[in-house]
Order: sequence, then structure tokens, then C-alpha cells
Amino acid sequence: MKRLQELIRRGPAPGIAWPLWFEQLVSVGIVSTNPQVVRRQRFTNIVAFASAANALSHLVINGVYAPRELTLVHVYNGVFAILALLIPRLHRFGDNVAASALAFLILIGTLFVIWLLGRESQIHVYFTLAGVMLFMFGVENLRLFLLWFGVAFAALVLSLNFAPAHGLMLAHDHALREVLAGHAMINAIVINGLTILYVLTVLRRTETELETQYARSSALVDTILPPPIAQRLIAGSERRIADRVENVTVLFADLVGFTNAAHDLPPDEVVEYLDGFVSSFDELCSVYGVEKIKTMGDCYMAAGGLNGASRAGAIEIGRVALAMIETQSRRVPLGKSVLTLRVGIHTGRATAGVIGDTRFTYDIWGDAVNIASRMESYGVPGRIQVSEAFRGAVEDAFSFEARGAAEYKGIGLLRTYFLLGRTAAR
Repeated sequence: MKRLQELIRRGPAPGIAWPLWFEQLVSVGIVSTNPQVVRRQRFTNIVAFASAANALSHLVINGVYAPRELTLVHVYNGVFAILALLIPRLHRFGDNVAASALAFLILIGTLFVIWLLGRESQIHVYFTLAGVMLFMFGVENLRLFLLWFGVAFAALVLSLNFAPAHGLMLAHDHALREVLAGHAMINAIVINGLTILYVLTVLRRTETELETQYARSSALVDTILPPPIAQRLIAGSERRIADRVENVTVLFADLVGFTNAAHDLPPDEVVEYLDGFVSSFDELCSVYGVEKIKTMGDCYMAAGGLNGASRAGAIEIGRVALAMIETQSRRVPLGKSVLTLRVGIHTGRATAGVIGDTRFTYDIWGDAVNIASRMESYGVPGRIQVSEAFRGAVEDAFSFEARGAAEYKGIGLLRTYFLLGRTAAR
């Protein structure tokens, strides 16, 4: 249970993270709970803040160069910065309202300042960042993005062909145009670089989360199904997983007297005991390469040889059974009762497959299962009863004590043995 809980609760692997204050800042005004919408609106906020910072930087540069002559431009930059900072307040009115308002503000504002300062100021370089709007609208709103991208393209063509070369303000001040051009180029490359950095960071974070989720789901599937079956299920090439196994060895292990011992005990004590019982046997199955099939109350079922290696699988089941008896003998009592284990093993034919839909399981059915169950239920506490077929499958790998032949309900006459231990040769 502990390992399964760790898989379920496992958090995402460490990745690139922005400071908390930055995460809070770019989330201002967002009320949507849709992760895709939130991601687009966060990027819209970033573009809005970057646009405001860009306008303020122009305000400072222009204010230092010509504080009185460019008063109209100063007012424009100040108003633009304020409006850009207010953009996040529009998210509450719709998924793309803020993005559309920001696109309109940038396009109209840029055209306005180009006419004031002229083409030589190179302000139109900001139109080349129009592709950034795709992150604001997303591919799911491709038509809306293409509309605004087309408007930006038209604005660029309009500026290049019809805007005055020197502008309407300080038209003959070439030094001003050189300062503005250099400033616009620097701002454009910085905005472009920061945009790519943020997008790649978000992309990497998303990839990391997906990798974590895939690893978690794969690990969960591997804990529920045998790895080869899990791989076949994930591959999806088979409509139904169903196999005929000619010589599979099945083990049943049951706690003798568990029901009576647990009758008056508190639930947490009972569950803790069962958790230790199952977890210890799960570990043994993992060590010996045996497949756990399922648990039914205080009964544990496992199988070996499902991969076709019948003799090796039978031997591993025998080793697991001996280890189970030894492990149970060292366990603390349940309440005041010392519980012993009764184990039954048989080798034979079975059908194996995955059943269910919402909670699927891997199970096996057939004579091998039925006879192994009888070996357990008609067995002796603290001992391992096996069929003659199992003894024949493992040959001289173990030592046995003959119990004799007896009639078994629904099965008929069977010769059975007690598994004593591994032979010296093994």
C-alpha cells in the first residue's frame, strides 16, 4: 500500500520555475478555471505589462531628449502605459476580450506614433512582433489570430508606404530619429527574447508535468498488471487480452482463523495486519519473479510460468511458498491470536486475460486454479500441500512428504504431497 500511495501522490519533477511574485503578477485579473484559457490570458498579461514598460521607456528617453518639444508624444506614452496596465481587468468579460483590446491598442497606438515621428524612427519594427499574438489567442482561436495578424500586416504596409518619412514633430532632427530607431530595435529584440524564454519555460513545465503523469500512470498500471500484460495493453494492438497457458503453476495462501481473530478488533488494527500480510507477500513475489494475481480477503493468489517457462515458474512458486510460511511464522499476533498460513499449489492448464472496464483486472481461470484452491482449502495449517502435477513439474528441486490419495470435491481422486523444502542441489 505504501508504494502505491507514493505513486499516486508523487508530485511533478522539479523544473524551471518563475518567482512567486511573478506568477502572481501575470495572473492578475484572471477568473477562468480552464487551464488553456488561463495560459493564454497569463501571456496576454505579460504582453500588456511589456507594452506598458516599452511605452514608459520611450517616455523616459523622449523626455530626456526633448522634454517640451515632444509633449504630445509624452502624453501618448503615458496614456498608453496606463491603458496597457488596465488590460488584465478585461479578462472577466470573456476569454479573448483582453487579448483583442490589447491588439487594438498596440496597433492603433503604433500607427499614431509612427505618423508623429516618421518612418526613420523605425517604430514600425514593433509590427514584426505580431506573431506573438498567437500565444494570446491560441491555436484554438486561429481565425481570430489571423484576423489581427492580417490587420497588423496591413498596418505595416500602410506605414511603409504612406507614413511621412520624418514625421510631423521635429521633422528635421535626424539625431532624434537615430535615438528612436536604436531604442525601438533594442526593445524589439528584448521583447522577442523574453517572449521566447517565457513560452519555452511554460512548454518545458508542461512537458515535465506530462512526463510525470505518464510515469505515474505507467507505474500504476505495472502495479496492477504483470509488466508484459501492461505493455500489451498500452500498445493497444489487441482488442482483447486472452491467453491459453498450458502449464501454469498457481498458489493460494490463506490465513487460518483470521475471521474469528478479527471479529472484535478495531478496523485500523485489522487493516494494518492485512496490509502487512499482503505487502510482505508482494515483496516476495517481486524478489522471486512470481506474478501476484489478486487477494480475496485474507487469501493471497499468485502464479508462475505465465510467460511459458513452466518448470522455472513452478520452482519459483515453490520458493515463494516456503518463504511465505517462514515470513508468516515471524509475524506478530492479530489481537491475541497467532495466525498460521495454509498454502496450496498445483500446476496445470489455465486461461488468463484482462477483464473489466472501469476497474479492470488480470485474472486466470481453469483447472489449475480450481485444483490449487482445493490444495489450499483441504490443506494443513502451517504446511504447503501440492499436487502430483506440481511435484512432476519441479522434479528434484524440492523434497516432499507423501500425504496420499483422497477425493476432492468437484475434482475427484488426487494424490497429494507436502512441500518440505529445497533439496541440497538447489
